[in-house]
Amino acid sequence: MNEISLPLGAIDAVIARMRRNGDLTAILWKGQEYSYSAFFEMIDAWQGRLNANSITRGSVCAVLSDYSPQTCALFFALMRAGAILVPFTRSIEAEIPAFMEIAGVEFLFRFDERDRWTITSFNNVPQADLVVSFREQNTPGLIVFTSGSTGEPKGILHDVERVMRKFAVERPGWRTVLFLMMDHFGGFNTLLSTFAYGGVGLCIDVRSPEVVCKVIDQGRATLLPTTPTFINLLVASGSYRGFDLSSIKLITYGTEVMSEATLQKVGTIFPNAQIKQTYGLSELGVLRSKSESDASVWVKVGGDGFETRIRDGILWVRSEANMVGYLNAPNPFDSEGWMCTGDRVEVKGEYMRFLGRESEMINVGGQKVFPVEVENILLQAENIREVTVYGVKHPLMGQTVQARVSLFQPEDPELLSERLRKFCLERLSRYKMPTRFVVVPQDEQHSERYKKIRFVDDKQLGSKE
Repeated sequence: MNEISLPLGAIDAVIARMRRNGDLTAILWKGQEYSYSAFFEMIDAWQGRLNANSITRGSVCAVLSDYSPQTCALFFALMRAGAILVPFTRSIEAEIPAFMEIAGVEFLFRFDERDRWTITSFNNVPQADLVVSFREQNTPGLIVFTSGSTGEPKGILHDVERVMRKFAVERPGWRTVLFLMMDHFGGFNTLLSTFAYGGVGLCIDVRSPEVVCKVIDQGRATLLPTTPTFINLLVASGSYRGFDLSSIKLITYGTEVMSEATLQKVGTIFPNAQIKQTYGLSELGVLRSKSESDASVWVKVGGDGFETRIRDGILWVRSEANMVGYLNAPNPFDSEGWMCTGDRVEVKGEYMRFLGRESEMINVGGQKVFPVEVENILLQAENIREVTVYGVKHPLMGQTVQARVSLFQPEDPELLSERLRKFCLERLSRYKMPTRFVVVPQDEQHSERYKKIRFVDDKQLGSKE
């Protein structure tokens, strides 16, 4: 591995390295392969279109699409132009007008399912003070949104040149399933790493177990970045039985806590795969990680450019790839640059185990209960496809534990509750026992990003990535 040396900046250096891949495959989309040479023909064509539309350094450009050849090419053209990227997906279409106002979008690119595009420009758009000051740096930016624990949308501004530095050291490329959506940091990070290392981006138009398995099989994918919720859904669906998934060498999962019960089942479906837990937040970037073993939820996080420490059981992180700041919220970093992640952890030597977000913790008469602990037990019970545990207010105990369960086969609710209470009582302390089981369809357990929908006092929590 040779580190790219300067005068080139990280973005220019990575793009120059990508261009040398020539006839190697860059993208597989709807059954068609596109080489790096074809990819750069698209990037260069986009450069001309951006010039024709007066899109230059600091222009705030939103892109409404999913992964496709033209969309990926536009991202790299916008980076080369020094623009500020604002990726959107159709899963958040109702929120896009509010997000556009926060970001100060001046140009909106829309792509359809056939990769055809339109552009709309907006005049005299007010800009956040942070965007105005960032433009003076003359580097491309990225704006992504997170709801945080309060549910209020926050616009997060990143310096893309700084983000790209972690990919300046050349590493082996992967045939990567582009599963994580591009409008959150984890998805954008996956896009950069895929092409920066000369890998292949395998595009999917539907994020269902069957479609993902089909893309893995036909595209001979080697890397699947995904979520614990999707892995559990894949296991429960049985879709994997009709496909050859032996090409997968690495599965990375993050964004939420993994159930040990689910993790133990993954190895039988992907016999050749290393299973690796990842960790990152939109505000901080994605930390390098090392799982204790494929079957372990204990993980070591950090690496070059990141520092970690534990305060009162909560993980704090300081990162060289910190966001520039929030567009519409106070700075979350302390005077030394540390940020409280809100994630409670247990420590064992160099490794830590994520117990859950502090906001998700259930307080039963002063006793702490983390949802994943109870979920891990219930997932081992017969006929349980998926489960979400959460706390509900109680006049005497403060909170009690409740569970939403999804079933493989219909079952009498009263008999189900009796069976699950007995199952839990044999494996959990009494205060951790769910007082109520509510049967819901599986698709009500997760968002379109395949993250578990959490509740506190019957109110849905916002997500944080």
